[in-house]
Amino acid sequence: MPPRRFVISDIHGCHRTFRYLVSEVLRLERADELYLLGDMIDRGPDSRGVLDFIMGLRARGFRVTGVMGNHEEMLLRAGESPAMMELWLLNGGLATLRSFRATGVGDIPVQYRTLLRDLPDYVTLDGFVIVHAALNFDMMDPFADRDAMLWMRDCTVIPARIGGRRLVSGHTPVTRRQVEASLATDRILLDNGCVFSGRPGLGSLTALELNTMKVWYQDNLDR
Repeated sequence: MPPRRFVISDIHGCHRTFRYLVSEVLRLERADELYLLGDMIDRGPDSRGVLDFIMGLRARGFRVTGVMGNHEEMLLRAGESPAMMELWLLNGGLATLRSFRATGVGDIPVQYRTLLRDLPDYVTLDGFVIVHAALNFDMMDPFADRDAMLWMRDCTVIPARIGGRRLVSGHTPVTRRQVEASLATDRILLDNGCVFSGRPGLGSLTALELNTMKVWYQDNLDR
């Protein structure tokens, strides 16, 4: 049997939900592959706990790969100027600082910033491209537009430009019905807005197993 390949979208500091989904629902094994669609931090209550859990899994030999999200990018750039810091804080960065008991990005221990800085912008797999937001198919080389990978919401996938693969992305919260409808298309959407549990149709952390296209939902446990 090939290894199971799980993708989880937009954890946003929901550590308890993430840990329960991985450990109790999916029952992740060392032979499995786990891909995280960026936006692991901000908004939710325990971004540090999310990153600690990821690093702990890797230290125990689990194969965990994340991609860069716009929230990781905002954190990494927050020290560049007051405007970048303000942008990050307005988009949930304060919750991340609180989880580290920090007053600024420089107070976050270097191993966490290194973890985020080392995230690739995308990952290519057999049959799929993993990216946080979208790809710009107005360009002959969609991988040339980094901003699209982090920020773009709407795109029409042209599989021939990405090796005949399908695109798997998060970034934009969608309902469970929209998640499941997307499974039959060339653009799979997995963000059910776990951190937005008060909004109709949202509030779960979503996992997709790429070999079987089975979806799991875990309601937010961090409220």
